[in-house]
Amino acid sequence: MIRAALFSVMTLFCLAPVAQAQNGTAAVLARTAVEQFSQAIEGMKAADGSQDRVRALTETITAYENGLEAMREGLREASLRETAIAMAFNSESARVSELLAVLMNLPSGSPLSLLHPSGPVGTARAGMLVSEVTPAFQAQAEALRETLEEVQMLRSLQQDAARQLAEGLRVAQDARTELSQAISDRTDLPQRFAADGARVQRLISNAETLKGFAEGLTDIDEAEGVAPMAALSDQIGSLPLPVHGTLLRAYNEADAAGIRRPGWLVATRPLSLVTTPWPATIRYFGPFLDYGNVMILEPGNDILMVLAGMEDVYGEIGSVIPAGTPIGVMGGAALDPEAFLVAATLGTGDERTQTLYIEIRQGGDPVDPATWFAARGEETQ
Repeated sequence: MIRAALFSVMTLFCLAPVAQAQNGTAAVLARTAVEQFSQAIEGMKAADGSQDRVRALTETITAYENGLEAMREGLREASLRETAIAMAFNSESARVSELLAVLMNLPSGSPLSLLHPSGPVGTARAGMLVSEVTPAFQAQAEALRETLEEVQMLRSLQQDAARQLAEGLRVAQDARTELSQAISDRTDLPQRFAADGARVQRLISNAETLKGFAEGLTDIDEAEGVAPMAALSDQIGSLPLPVHGTLLRAYNEADAAGIRRPGWLVATRPLSLVTTPWPATIRYFGPFLDYGNVMILEPGNDILMVLAGMEDVYGEIGSVIPAGTPIGVMGGAALDPEAFLVAATLGTGDERTQTLYIEIRQGGDPVDPATWFAARGEETQ
């Protein structure tokens, strides 16, 4: 009977999977988020004494946005992992109950009751089985301890996220407020040409399409003798996206109304910062037709980059701005921390409620942005 019971115990250990801690993806992402939020906080402190205040504030906002992405992924990973642990525990509960029943059926009483009926050889074999079961018990206990520690870490991650998010959000809001003024105060950017405001306004009034407006800017160049820019051919295909976002519609892809536009539509979070992906001349910024606020950049000779849909736009027409310079902010309401945490944990909803339109024109004709940017945007969450 002892041998049969011990054999049953060993069978359970052989069949039952041991819960092991995963590769710690959630913890890594959580640490990344904390580091990036910390960078945002330190960047905000440094911005006060920075000679290049615009750059310092831009880095602050960028660090916050990167931290937001890492936190969202970390919370989702933590939720998935905790669910997997709970499912594994529930699936093993029946095996644990069976194991306890086997142990309860082991004979008890005097030492003689542990003797095998077949004699010394059987007793020795039973002892060997017991010695083999003991390490399995220890391994199972260790696995359970590691799993409980992981659950504790995951819950701690979720509890700390609210505090980290609130602090990062406060810093980002302050940085956005100060950024607009810092850009207005900037006087160190070179001017490629002096804008003829009246001429641009006439062009806007007469242009019926974005293409016509872009062609009109080229005509102004020729009339005013604006010097051409350097070629950009060696950078094609490696430019970063100007905003954190997800590709919503590709080049010439029809929308719900069947309308096709020769550019990308990128979904972004509210108040996301938009930056120039390459040094460029600001050719125009302001409202145009139904595009909302439009920023037209000239990153290279005979190349125009059109960015449309921002709530606010920054800069001065004719100035040459370096890569990474903020040129606008998306619209929408400020992040709701509680809603963000719930959606991130459950993996439901999508905070990307704003859209940025990106169009590239070369020689006056639109080209697919896919040939220009290094990435097609983040994966849909």
